Amino acid sequence: MGKLMLNTLSRPKLREVVAGRLKTYIVDENLKPGDRLPTEADLAKRFGVSRLSLREATKSLEFLGILEARPGRGLVVGQVDMDRVTEYLGFHPALQELSPRVLIDTRVVLEAGVLPHVARRMAGDPSLFETLEGINEQLRRAKDLQEGVELDRRFHQQLIAASGLTPFLAFGDLLAVFFRRYGKYLDIAAAVRGHKVIIDSLRSGDVAEADREVRRHVEFYLTLLEASS
Repeated sequence: MGKLMLNTLSRPKLREVVAGRLKTYIVDENLKPGDRLPTEADLAKRFGVSRLSLREATKSLEFLGILEARPGRGLVVGQVDMDRVTEYLGFHPALQELSPRVLIDTRVVLEAGVLPHVARRMAGDPSLFETLEGINEQLRRAKDLQEGVELDRRFHQQLIAASGLTPFLAFGDLLAVFFRRYGKYLDIAAAVRGHKVIIDSLRSGDVAEADREVRRHVEFYLTLLEASS
């Protein structure tokens, strides 16, 4: 009965179901990056699908880095490519339809939430401060708004990355959505000043001040949007 139901699914839906079963298999078997999966034929038999359907599912997981096809070894568990996940999510319709309030609140929760981790790591690794300072200096010298928006996005992406909380990088794609929609409102000089407060506060261990500035920095956009509505 289960196989019959699978065979009646449309190809895109079947691919999603099989991909879901593959992910469940990886979790249930406690597989780690580099661990081998059964052969394509064995997996197709296990899931009751054709090898073509299985291959379509594995390709979608390879795209995200969940699986890798290695010559002579077959399918192995991969390292998730967070950049690829981010790139994919950035164009998902659900993100494009988020309201300004949701986007802004999500940014505040995300960026304020990583600050204690950034401060802790920065205390032991001064290069984190130097990287953020360098991006902010590039922003100060930006030649036009387009370059400024890209550098502002890069600063906030790097702020999240500096926390060392790699899974959060996927959510950083909200920044791409945010700046595509609201970048035209960027005040470069104000952004540079705000960034300076954030990174100087983090370097001195004053997470509370960095938190206050992040909230002021991001919620500034909501004030503009409300004024223009």
